[in-house]
Amino acid sequence: MPALAVAASIADPAADAAETGDAAPIPSAVAPSASAAASDAVATPSFSGPLAPNAHPLSVNAGPLGVVNVTGQFSGVGLLQNHATNVPGTLTAKAVGDVTNAQVEFQTTKGPVQFYVQVGAYSIPALGTPYLRAGSAIGQTYGALPVGYAKVVLSPDLFITGGFLPTLVGAESTFTFQDMNVERGLLWNQEPAVSRGAQINYAHGKLSAALSLNDGYFSGKFNWISGTVGYAFDAANAVTVVGASSLSRSYHNTYATPVAQNNGSIFNLMYSYSNGPVTLSPYLQYNRAGHDTLLGLGTSADVLGAAMLAKYTLSGGYSIAARAEYLKSGGADCGTQSDCVPTNLLYGPHSKAVSLTVTPTYQKGIFFARAELSYTKVDTLAPGLGFGAAADQGDQVRGLLEAGVLF
Repeated sequence: MPALAVAASIADPAADAAETGDAAPIPSAVAPSASAAASDAVATPSFSGPLAPNAHPLSVNAGPLGVVNVTGQFSGVGLLQNHATNVPGTLTAKAVGDVTNAQVEFQTTKGPVQFYVQVGAYSIPALGTPYLRAGSAIGQTYGALPVGYAKVVLSPDLFITGGFLPTLVGAESTFTFQDMNVERGLLWNQEPAVSRGAQINYAHGKLSAALSLNDGYFSGKFNWISGTVGYAFDAANAVTVVGASSLSRSYHNTYATPVAQNNGSIFNLMYSYSNGPVTLSPYLQYNRAGHDTLLGLGTSADVLGAAMLAKYTLSGGYSIAARAEYLKSGGADCGTQSDCVPTNLLYGPHSKAVSLTVTPTYQKGIFFARAELSYTKVDTLAPGLGFGAAADQGDQVRGLLEAGVLF
């Protein structure tokens, strides 16, 4: 997921969550999934709503592979924005049209050995970062096969997955169709999105847990450990704790792998309330990168963030979702060191950011359309790290319209 350092070089844009590792696992008894009412719908990829997957996906008898379920998404987006950021490789226009999803998933759900493969094109629009077209996003992030893994079922409560796995970190998933809002949020920008590795998962009654050894922010070096524990108090209330950290130094630095975040640690405390038409998902996040002169990190730095995600389901296929966020960057200063460059995790040392997003949605069967209005504001902006052609603007407004099918 893209880190929020978005100047001349961008840091990274970037359910059954217990099944796939897609964000942190909320115990299945209370997972706020719009697919719960669709008995034949597969649990992967996860949907937090308001969009719901096809209730009757295609199933193919593939001989020795067994029954393979085939699902997919095709959607496009129109985007209007002010203060478009002039970053090479991204769209600098005020108006943008693009494909957000052209993906197909193949998966088996029976037997001791199963698999999941997700292929196709996608874009990952995120607040506070320049828009990267789907064709460029594939090459600069996770490729045309962003998620794919094998699953070994050891018992009804215990299984192991290995391959290209969705992260355990955070409350939002990577692709637009999975989440309450079209764009990913500012907290998501600090998190890993897809990691290569292995994961063991446990779920029994009110308790769920997962532990993973992986390559963090898609670095190719398997030096990250991630873990999560979730507990469902009742059918409406659940809490999840997540922790993930690098165990050794990694020099890898690309669009999908910001060197500071990839050599740090990140933690979540998340709560979920789901009752009738209302879902509330507040969470806290803290991430830190230590001082490391060999990596060019002149000081230590951290970001503390808080978010509230909410949705309300109306009748007739209509719903509305909203998200509010606040982040504050801190850490050490260079003091009198003339050759020191302070580590940046946000929009400059000691910067702050807020965002507000509202997303009304309509879905009828496999067809959907949703609009979105978002506002991002930055305070204590460092020179060259803001919005606009000169990267000196402290706020941005975006309007989006996404429509498509979930087959």
